[in-house]
Amino acid sequence: MSLKYAVLAALLEGEASGYELSKVFDVSFANFWPATPQQLYRELERLAQDGLVEARFVQQERRPNKRMFTLTDAGREDLRTFAAEPPRRPTAIRDELLIKLQAMEDPEATRALIEERMTWSRGKLDRYERVRDRLLDGRTEDEYLSESDRIGPYLTLLAGISFEQEILRWCERVLTVLRHRVATG
Repeated sequence: MSLKYAVLAALLEGEASGYELSKVFDVSFANFWPATPQQLYRELERLAQDGLVEARFVQQERRPNKRMFTLTDAGREDLRTFAAEPPRRPTAIRDELLIKLQAMEDPEATRALIEERMTWSRGKLDRYERVRDRLLDGRTEDEYLSESDRIGPYLTLLAGISFEQEILRWCERVLTVLRHRVATG
């Protein structure tokens, strides 16, 4: 899959500038499809050239003018076709920490890396929970799901929450293994 479909999916939420999209990616997509602002801007240009998004200029008084992007009918259709197809490949893990663990020689240094990952995961989990609270807006999950036109953002948010919870469980297990290793020499 290319960044193209992640950008088109993000624009389902409505018109957005490149800056606004980068914020959406930070909160909603970063856990499963990260992109830098520069990548997003390049992709928006390609999508506009391909007729999948439209751009309009907005003049601003004390800031530089900005471009606002929206999905075209062709963009919606392309995304709809993509979403109906099965994934081409199973999920693959690419994680620098796992390479470091593979090469582990110093349990204490490894412990520090795992604790750092736990801090990151707790932070991401907290952010995801705040996003969930905003989405639910005082409603129960059942109320939200029955009232919302689009539940995809909520379902991907649940995946992010589950992922970070599992990372935290795995980190706890790694720390237990390291403690045992140190205790047994």
